[in-house]
Amino acid sequence: MMTPIVKAILDKYESDNPGVKANLARILMHGKLGGTGKLIILPVDQGFEHGPARSFSVNPAAYDPHYHYQLAIDAGLSAYAAPLGMLEAGAATFAGQVPTILKVNSSNSWATGANQAVTGSVEDAVRLGCSAIGFTIYPGSDDLFEMIGQIRELSAEAKSVGIATVIWSYPRGGALPKSGELALDVGAYAAHMAALLGAHIIKVKLPSDHIEQKEAKPMYEGTDWSKQSDRVAHVVQSSFAGRRIVVFSGGAAKGADAVYQDARDIRDGGGNGSIIGRNTFQRERGDALAMLEKLVRIYKGEE
Repeated sequence: MMTPIVKAILDKYESDNPGVKANLARILMHGKLGGTGKLIILPVDQGFEHGPARSFSVNPAAYDPHYHYQLAIDAGLSAYAAPLGMLEAGAATFAGQVPTILKVNSSNSWATGANQAVTGSVEDAVRLGCSAIGFTIYPGSDDLFEMIGQIRELSAEAKSVGIATVIWSYPRGGALPKSGELALDVGAYAAHMAALLGAHIIKVKLPSDHIEQKEAKPMYEGTDWSKQSDRVAHVVQSSFAGRRIVVFSGGAAKGADAVYQDARDIRDGGGNGSIIGRNTFQRERGDALAMLEKLVRIYKGEE
């Protein structure tokens, strides 16, 4: 039965058809956080981005696509996101057991520009029973406008067949220096861009307290941005004043305590949850399940 919290979230998506809302509800109502308005999503696209050895050799069981499906199911996660081949490799075995998100574009370690190739389709997502498609954009990149055109078409097609859209919005490239990629003003801008492009779920990185854009600095002066939860709240505010679901990536592998503190700050800042890959599947399965169980308790306000 749908909870009032989830119904209130879905009511903010005013233009969407029942199919899209049903698929958003599948994600929001699934797993141990079902009905709370909080999410934990397992994304496993790192093999494309970083290569198999860098991604999986630390935990060799993770070379098997079934491992990730089973981890998401056993941990009671909200959804599992992966590129086409990963989802195809377990689609029949795990059909209906966890909502899936088809990551429809990907890059690799050797590309010199900030761009991605389209590697999956809405038709694939329908065929595999996915609840959503996922797509990365790189605000700042010289190739951003091509990516915007691609997601405009893919998102329109997905919405027409009742599938939700998740946008990974990661600033990089162009005139944006490396030092600005995690800046607060840049991260809020990236989240807002994803909302403007019609994303149902926005995925961004946790921002630092650095302000990168000279023109934006006066708007941020006079406020103490040292608390990460306040920075999360600003990113949520920039996502249509909280009218869109915002989840934050786990980022590079880090210690467990840092992962837990990030989750508390996301929760306290009004974010909807974590989309956490390497920090779970690169740990031994028992350790990963224990970590995910603690994250569930944090998002429930129990820790």
